[in-house]
Amino acid sequence: MTMGSAQRAPHIIRGLAGVLPRAVGALRDSPDWAAASPRGMRQLGEVLFDELTLTGMTLLAPAPVLARPLSECAAAAEELSGLGIDAAHAAPEPLQVTGIRRRRLAGLAVEQLRFHHDPRLPMTLAEFGAPATGVVEVCRHAGGPRPWLVWVHGAGQGNWSDLLVARVRRLHRLGFNVALPVQPGHGVRRRAWPPYPGHDPLANVAGMMRAISEVRAVVRWVSPQATTVTVAGVSLGSPVAALVSHLEAGVDAVAVYTPIAGLNSMIAHHLWRWGPAGLAVCDALRSEVAAALMSVVDLLETEPAPPARCRLIVAARHDRMAYPEPAVALHDRWGGRLYWHGGGHAGHIFSRRVQAETERFLREVVRR
Repeated sequence: MTMGSAQRAPHIIRGLAGVLPRAVGALRDSPDWAAASPRGMRQLGEVLFDELTLTGMTLLAPAPVLARPLSECAAAAEELSGLGIDAAHAAPEPLQVTGIRRRRLAGLAVEQLRFHHDPRLPMTLAEFGAPATGVVEVCRHAGGPRPWLVWVHGAGQGNWSDLLVARVRRLHRLGFNVALPVQPGHGVRRRAWPPYPGHDPLANVAGMMRAISEVRAVVRWVSPQATTVTVAGVSLGSPVAALVSHLEAGVDAVAVYTPIAGLNSMIAHHLWRWGPAGLAVCDALRSEVAAALMSVVDLLETEPAPPARCRLIVAARHDRMAYPEPAVALHDRWGGRLYWHGGGHAGHIFSRRVQAETERFLREVVRR
């Protein structure tokens, strides 16, 4: 059943009214928060932004509805958990460019490449497995091989803003070629099949597996042109980058920013804003079946091909979207470098210290 404006309005009002109290509550007990200091005000602003973004993304989206009975996910959960990560992900077919659009964005020459892609999903995900048109934005130098960065965006991105989030202009000037794959359901693909992510636990794992397959194809396409290949992912892109670094031996380094662990459970965690209307969907997304589905895209089960010294995790101490715990758990698993940003989930995007850490990491990868 859809929810009309009159029914939706009270949820939106309550959600917006609670943004500031929730932000202050999240910081109040933190030992590194001095409310009256410039740094403290900046932290509050970042946490406020997280809370406001979450409220908007949750309550302005369609009301949560269970797309299918959980029983219809059981067969896929059994198959996928039995296969495990390595067997569930088929090797991608070579990327064949079917169209190129050239333009200038933010002062950069950008090529938008389109390619036909079959993700070759397991049989129980067949309804999501038809071929689709993949898209990757490329900023590259003329001439011989260069270091490449493959950047996987977060939820709601996949557009020109990726150039700013990934600081492509700066990296391009430093000599890097950059590829920015557009995940299914985002950017120029937002109105194209298949939708992702959402409230269907089966579609969520299929969408992420498709994204992983597409990014693997991009990595294999850039490798012959590359001196090194680094794969990076932010938020929703973090498990994609992690899985690609696990599955592709040709990846030289991996970086993840404000990583998420368990897309279904993370979405469920924020559905309380809908009140009773979100409980059934919340329970389904937190179920053992949903967890079993996500086992084949679980970044906490990955072992990247690059050595520990070529792994970077950037976490936010006051992350209100993905929370800091996945980053800690991933560092326990991966080792490597764990860098802490003192603000919120999205705030690291604007942090000069995070930018400097990223550039230091990339330079070290190139020097090795």
